[in-house]
Amino acid sequence: MNTKKIAITVPEDLVMTIDVLSFESGVSRSKFITDILREKISKDKNDKIKASYDRVFSDNTIAEEQLAMARDFEASGKEEGQEW
Repeated sequence: MNTKKIAITVPEDLVMTIDVLSFESGVSRSKFITDILREKISKDKNDKIKASYDRVFSDNTIAEEQLAMARDFEASGKEEGQEW
């Protein structure tokens, strides 16, 4: 994995907390911060995806259409298209 060194300014109390937590986790400060940033970015991405789904499926027209299609598949008696 390619890495790049950066400099950031962080409050001293936060650095102390990071140092304690990284020590307790048995990882370097850099790895600890990288892992936390990855978790935050992943969570934000998932939150945006969920918000998009929520917006789409909160539209009653779309929700009714999806429900009708599911009922049609179920009523057809065929397993094709229902692998999920």
